[in-house]
Amino acid sequence: MTEKLSEETRGPLLKPLFDTGWELVEGRDAIRKTFKFGDFVEAFAFMTKAAIWAEKWNHHPEWSNIYNKVTVLLTTHDVEGLSALDAKLARKMDGLI
Repeated sequence: MTEKLSEETRGPLLKPLFDTGWELVEGRDAIRKTFKFGDFVEAFAFMTKAAIWAEKWNHHPEWSNIYNKVTVLLTTHDVEGLSALDAKLARKMDGLI
C-alpha cells in the first residue's frame, strides 16, 4: 500500500526534484513542473511516453498541454498528498526528455 511521505522522507526524495525544476504547489500537497518542447509533436510524444509509465505504475498525473508546453501536477489521491510514487514518476518524466 502507498503511504504519504513523512517529514523525514520528504527532503531526500523531493530535494533532487526541486533542483530539476519541480516545485511545491501552494495550497496542495503536490509538485508541479512545466516541460517545454520544440513543437506540439514533441510535447505530445513526451506525454505518450509518460502515459505508458503512468499506466504501468497505475499512477496518473494531472496534466495539460498547450502547443509546446506540458504542465504536470503530481499527487497521490489515495493518500491525499505526496508519496514515493510521485517522486518516482517525476524522476521518470525528467528522464524522458
